[in-house]
Amino acid sequence: MTDLTCACGQVALNLTGRHILSAECLCSDCQQAAVAFQALPDTRPVVDDKGATRFVLYRKDRVQCERGQEFLAEHRLTDDSKTRRVIATCCNTPMFLDFTQGHWLSIYGTLWPDGALPKLNLRTMTKDAPADVVLPDDVPNARTHNIGFFAKLIIAWAAMGFRVPKHDYVKGKLNAR
Repeated sequence: MTDLTCACGQVALNLTGRHILSAECLCSDCQQAAVAFQALPDTRPVVDDKGATRFVLYRKDRVQCERGQEFLAEHRLTDDSKTRRVIATCCNTPMFLDFTQGHWLSIYGTLWPDGALPKLNLRTMTKDAPADVVLPDDVPNARTHNIGFFAKLIIAWAAMGFRVPKHDYVKGKLNAR
């Protein structure tokens, strides 16, 4: 069991079981969302010097919001986006990315205490990396979502009985464009 909180501690997520995978995403959408988040007061950076956002993917049925649901707000890059990024508005801490039609949540790696973040498995969407960035070869650097990425997601989904749980406790909307 892992408990993660926003920067001020008013929002807490409880994660149970093993994660699906730990990844860095370099897609242009994650980079665009990070720029929007950085415009908010007191927000900590979510992208690193490579333009990557660190995520740890968990099955939706293994993530619960223990407290602070009233502070959660979603940010979508477009009104019809299937992907929402959820932020704790009490302190503007990005909490997770939810592909609403999927069975997993991508929890922001910045929530883990020092030394507790699961080991990186891969980088994805490296085709969108900033032009001047040279990526290390410590893990696979997939240009898009590779077969290993999808295989881990499908195995997790099968273990869930191909269900897609909903996280309906996020009620607020964030206007951070």
